[in-house]
Amino acid sequence: MSTPENQVPELPSSTRLISTLATVAMISGLLVVLIYEFTKPIIAENQRLATERAIFKVLPLAKSRLTFVVDQDKLVLADDKTVGELIYAGYDKQNKLVGVAINAAAQGYQDIVKILYGYNPDNGCIIGFDVLKSTETPGFGTKITTDKDFLANFKCLDAEINMAQSGLENAIKTVRHGTKQHDWQIDAISGSTITSNAIGRMLNKSAQAVLPIVVENLELLKKGQQ
Repeated sequence: MSTPENQVPELPSSTRLISTLATVAMISGLLVVLIYEFTKPIIAENQRLATERAIFKVLPLAKSRLTFVVDQDKLVLADDKTVGELIYAGYDKQNKLVGVAINAAAQGYQDIVKILYGYNPDNGCIIGFDVLKSTETPGFGTKITTDKDFLANFKCLDAEINMAQSGLENAIKTVRHGTKQHDWQIDAISGSTITSNAIGRMLNKSAQAVLPIVVENLELLKKGQQ
């Protein structure tokens, strides 16, 4: 039976339309959850491998390592899946402690910059860092990993601990390029001041909070591989 030319086709009711949209939304949400659950262990493993590489980069003398978690003012032996503030202790072939690696993060120009930095308790110096996450502008913010003058700051960045104050003897601070006068200052990269400042802020915040705990538990760390 043909439809009269002047007859308007029946439109779906609002109830049917809402029901259809709800079904589509539910299926989409389910797919997102399934994809997340499938990729979650893959992402976690990639992050673990990235951290593993970073540990041995910032602690170049290390041949093995152990993971500890901060529990109030103590360090407790843990594994990489433990939730909390993790400290990675590096050991040489003779099982001697050569340093620790610690996470730090701060807001950069575009997003959060996350790093892993090395600390040598023998001389009280931060001895390098590796970027775990950064979306800074290529060629500017990313200079923190390539600029030789900037990286020279971390041959021995003074992070001496004042146990009486439970913090650093001198706060780590980024200064304008060419004005560095002290070993606890970071000479900023010209044209990349925001990211340079982020490195200074995150190192100071982390070092003030974590390094006194590292020093307080140094004997435990030294016995870790024995």
